[in-house]
Amino acid sequence: MLDVGCPNFGFDAKSEIENLKTKIVRFVLKVRKINMDPLISAASVLGAGLAIGLGAIGAGVGQGTAAGQAVAGIARQPEAEGKIRATLLLTLAFMESLTIYGLVIALVLLFANPFS
Repeated sequence: MLDVGCPNFGFDAKSEIENLKTKIVRFVLKVRKINMDPLISAASVLGAGLAIGLGAIGAGVGQGTAAGQAVAGIARQPEAEGKIRATLLLTLAFMESLTIYGLVIALVLLFANPFS
């Protein structure tokens, strides 16, 4: 019978994954100053969650509305499809950049907290 399992390359994959997880946790704990005030830490986590959550919700609603209006515009005037599509893509890129700004703010609050 042919064995089609994972080949053995001389190391145990499970132990390597656990070792990598341990290294990542140690790095995050080292970067994230554990001696921070618990209230500041809790507020930072809450602020990071709100920054990502509200940024994603706002961008999602805006992108959905813009895409819907673009499809309606193309349906009304098929000859203007190129201009509408170019404007839509540019607008979607600007909306997505706002979500990325929310991610940057969340990462600053979590890892380089200016309030600690």
